[in-house]
Amino acid sequence: MRVAVLGASGFIGSRLVERLHLEEIAEVRPVARRVASLAGPSRFGLDCRVADAFDREALAAAFAGCEVIVHAVAGPPRVILGTLAPVYEAAQRSGVRRIVYLSTASVHGQAPPIGTTEDSELSDRQPIAYNNAKVRAERRLLRLRERGTVELVLLRPGIVFGPRSTWISSFADALLEDSASLVDGGRGVCNSLYVDNLIDAIRAAMSAPGADGEAFLLGDRESVTWADLYRPIALALGVGLASVAEAGTPTSESSWRERWGRARRSGAVRRMSSMLPRRVRAALTSRSSLEGSALPSSPWVAPASPKPVATPELALLYRCGYKLPFDKASRLLGYEPRVSFDLACRRTVAWLEFAGYPVMVNGPAAEARRTSMQPPGSCNEVS
Repeated sequence: MRVAVLGASGFIGSRLVERLHLEEIAEVRPVARRVASLAGPSRFGLDCRVADAFDREALAAAFAGCEVIVHAVAGPPRVILGTLAPVYEAAQRSGVRRIVYLSTASVHGQAPPIGTTEDSELSDRQPIAYNNAKVRAERRLLRLRERGTVELVLLRPGIVFGPRSTWISSFADALLEDSASLVDGGRGVCNSLYVDNLIDAIRAAMSAPGADGEAFLLGDRESVTWADLYRPIALALGVGLASVAEAGTPTSESSWRERWGRARRSGAVRRMSSMLPRRVRAALTSRSSLEGSALPSSPWVAPASPKPVATPELALLYRCGYKLPFDKASRLLGYEPRVSFDLACRRTVAWLEFAGYPVMVNGPAAEARRTSMQPPGSCNEVS
């Protein structure tokens, strides 16, 4: 099977290319927007192609002779939605049999209601723009499938982590900078998915019968919290998770201030304010500049450091109370998460050390690696 991976330079795309090639699962063709982005996969001597995901002609040439396309392009809503029709139409022109599209479990929201499954109704009126873009992307692809001949499988992974994941590196960086924070101590449910478990699901979706037109939630077997995900990282870097700052969550008041700030900068409000007396304008400007500032009670006391505030997306994620099921993927794709959460965390810590993070040479993390983890010498362990 010849498989084109669109977005081959990203976290998931690059790992997919590695495994498809190194395990001889398929003849893989990495596709990226720039030549520089193909530096990683080119070390394997693969048939790499350069094609912008908006360019139908370049995509059709890149897809020629391929049986399956894995759409793993990440980006803002403009990219998420704008690349769908060019990719699908180029795939159809090139005789591709199936597209495997990487959507997200966030189409159900960052904190989905208890009982949510793939059959739950989706909304594109959520407070997170990314969620809405992915909901619309799924709907648009299904409409393209109704009119076209290329099969379509939609995968909805949860929080994909592992070596090279920004979920891991950004938290490790924040720990080292003493700027890390959690909401509710990280007690919320984390719908984790180790990257190699996702690759197994993608591999199954490339050929599973009865998967055309279906969407599949994906996750690890274990029910874990955000603290479970981040504790091994903190331990490896010699930081107690209990010492991580508690982040505040966005409030209606802060949202009101943000809206007022945007409105105050708009042309219409500026024109209206120009008609007010000068002293009134000065008072409004002075008051708005002081809103939310923490002034010391004494001129001789420095103001306290502001409490970190989680983004609306993280606030919802950290307070999730429901583990999403993957029964449908098990039934129709034969998906079973082979890598346990414990081993996944150990591989991730090994990668942090490999990548140059100051992982403790002695201590609990090092002892855990010596006694319970395979040596991080193979590609599967540290790549």
